Amino acid sequence: MVISLSAVLLLAIVLVVMIRSKSIKVGPAIVAALFGFFIASTNMAPSVNRFLTSLADTLNQIKL
Repeated sequence: MVISLSAVLLLAIVLVVMIRSKSIKVGPAIVAALFGFFIASTNMAPSVNRFLTSLADTLNQIKL
């Protein structure tokens, strides 16, 4: 849950920065957000969640 909430917060911040810097317009940003919302209700959601969890675990294990 913490990883999901952190990822959502991070992606929201990136989206706001991209809209404000004009590197993405509001229309495509809304389409991307809706795509994410609808893909979360499909059968792909568990696979995406597992991938992001394993990616977060891998990044957590990297020692700088």
